[in-house]
Amino acid sequence: MARVVCHVTERTHPWGVFTPEQSDRALVRLVTVADWKSGFRRVLYPAYEARVVRRLPADRLPKHVGVMLDGNRRWARAVGQDAAHGHRAGAANISPLLQWCDELGVDVVTLWLLSTENLNRPAEELSELLLIIEEAVADLAAERRWRLNPVGALDLLPAETAHRLKEAADETQDVDGIMVNIAVGYGGRREIADAVRSLLQEHASRGTSIEQLAELLDVDHIAEHLYTKGQPDPDLVIRTSGEQRLGGFLLWQSAHSEFYFCEAYWPDFRRVDFLRAVRAYAERERRFGA
Repeated sequence: MARVVCHVTERTHPWGVFTPEQSDRALVRLVTVADWKSGFRRVLYPAYEARVVRRLPADRLPKHVGVMLDGNRRWARAVGQDAAHGHRAGAANISPLLQWCDELGVDVVTLWLLSTENLNRPAEELSELLLIIEEAVADLAAERRWRLNPVGALDLLPAETAHRLKEAADETQDVDGIMVNIAVGYGGRREIADAVRSLLQEHASRGTSIEQLAELLDVDHIAEHLYTKGQPDPDLVIRTSGEQRLGGFLLWQSAHSEFYFCEAYWPDFRRVDFLRAVRAYAERERRFGA
């Protein structure tokens, strides 16, 4: 099958007219359809993004955004690379996302980088993934723009990984910037179980009986022991890669969240995709069950 190209010279076909490639035609610059579309987008998208931002209502923007960074491995397969290449491409997209959030005045971002189920992946792949996460978190800490807060069952992680996450949190605790929850070894059910365990241990140390605890227990007591205690619940949760399920992400906190599912794999997630998610959120009528 002939490759379809666009011929661009002063005296040949104008933009938008495509013909099969003719290799013997001299002095004709051949631009593939993909390249032409890419260049067209580079020209138009900044203007489109600026228009979307101008039209966003300032009083209806999310303050806490949760993101499920999904699709790294499928993206890697699509471009003929291994899983590690996909995870590195995904890691490179984290800092731009935080910049986009900062531009819109978001206060808290929660990034789900590794679930408790992901810990069951093949040892070689998991080892590479954990190293990539360690490097990505260290790079974010070095920027000195974000306050990093590891959330998850750190006791399930290798000691070196847990140490690197805690180290990044210590290094950025005085940074005046977005709070970034780094969810590694995270599972929503595990978080709730850990919260209940912490609550029971706290009251046991006070001498509270089970009967007394049952009488006074309410949802706020459990919320005070979550990994995200003291933070607002997420307003908007974004999942990339086209999957439309929570998968255990912020199960407790997302009871009243708005969800946005994007078809793009995480490494391909762009500023325009983020702005569309925020626009969709701003257009929704949040009633919180009322």
